[in-house]
Amino acid sequence: MKVLITGFDPFGGEKINPAWEAVKGLKDEIEGAEIVKLQIPTVFKKSAEKLFENIDAINPDVVICVGQAGGRFELSIERVAINLDDGRIPDNNGYQPVDVKIFEDGENAYFSTLPIKAMVEDVKKVGIPSAISNTAGTYVCNHIMYSLLYYINKKNLAIRGGFIHVPYITEQVLDKKNTPYMDLNTITRGLEACIKAVINNETDLKISGGKEF
Repeated sequence: MKVLITGFDPFGGEKINPAWEAVKGLKDEIEGAEIVKLQIPTVFKKSAEKLFENIDAINPDVVICVGQAGGRFELSIERVAINLDDGRIPDNNGYQPVDVKIFEDGENAYFSTLPIKAMVEDVKKVGIPSAISNTAGTYVCNHIMYSLLYYINKKNLAIRGGFIHVPYITEQVLDKKNTPYMDLNTITRGLEACIKAVINNETDLKISGGKEF
């Protein structure tokens, strides 16, 4: 089995992106699966183009994209991506779309094809906070999750794919009072637990993962 896992470069004035830093720390082999790590730009469209190129070249069985969600406490396993770009800030190329469809011929939304509930449970088992998230936002994180699932769907690829949001790491919150963060090594361990859950669960757990709000 081959797992392609991506992380973004820094954006929004940050000097570091915990997503890529945590991905870099992963082992090259987990549970017998080859782990291929890829940095992608925090840029609408260009991020997806780079992802598509590497999917075609690497031919992975699983694709997991990882991004930063400053302000969240836990590893957030995303359930759904929507067909909308609405940038709170410009991307790293200065582009700031407002209410733009990602793909005109795409569905309104695509759901993760990863065993998201099993992933949450396995992350918790190693002592790390985790939860299902029902919004990946409308910035480049949602853009790449939607683009990934769109590509899998349109190309009819035998690939399972989805997205994980991770918190800030320690050095990012030195001047951000009362802001949640997580140790970088802890995030990497959480990602490893997620990968193991994907490898060991062909189907998801039938347990509640819903929220009231």
